[in-house]
Amino acid sequence: MNLLGKLYLIPSVLAEGTSQEVISPQVKDVISHTTHYLVENLRTARRYISSLKLGVEIEALDLQILDKNTGSHDLQRLMRPIFDGKDLGIISEAGCPGIADPGAVAVAFAHQKGIRVIPLSGPSSIFLALMGSGFSGQTFTFHGYLPIDKKELVNSLHSLENVSRKDHSTQIFMETPFRNQKMLENLLQHLHPETLLCIARNVTATDELIQTKRVQDWKRNPPDLHKIPTVFLLSVS
Repeated sequence: MNLLGKLYLIPSVLAEGTSQEVISPQVKDVISHTTHYLVENLRTARRYISSLKLGVEIEALDLQILDKNTGSHDLQRLMRPIFDGKDLGIISEAGCPGIADPGAVAVAFAHQKGIRVIPLSGPSSIFLALMGSGFSGQTFTFHGYLPIDKKELVNSLHSLENVSRKDHSTQIFMETPFRNQKMLENLLQHLHPETLLCIARNVTATDELIQTKRVQDWKRNPPDLHKIPTVFLLSVS
């Protein structure tokens, strides 16, 4: 009987053209010896692996889709290489697998089956934004996407302010890139003027912006966020 393979959680780049700067030798070594992957996007994964210039033959890799539509009934099939004694890597669309990412379901499955899970360090827009915000890293909550409905969104923003004020905590959220500018408009309109807002735009890219100001100060010169990946953080003293 074959020994079980290992499940590697492989970080990918947040911004194009940054693999040589932000991806560690450990990650590159794992990729150079791994041939089976679960990936969120086939094209993105192939381009990422190619960008590392490891001499890997992309056409020879076995890449299977693991995304938000993957059900628990799919996992036995997708994880088959591990049961055949082969290592398996998970690669997200961007950043670290399992953090705001569908890779978490495969990790949970691995633990149920006694498979060793090995997370590799790499860029995460959420944690890099938190590090650069100046806000509390002791108590924080990531909310993912806030409601699209205007009334529900405004209520959520006020709720985040109240929680931050009460718990002295950092509240973190994001939006799809094409709605980022509208989100910023809502933040500046509906948050309290004294609330501290950190905008982390295009993290790790050459035009990266991670800056914290009071809402009333952002109103004077709001940045362009249209179609640019952005993480928002707020804190109320």
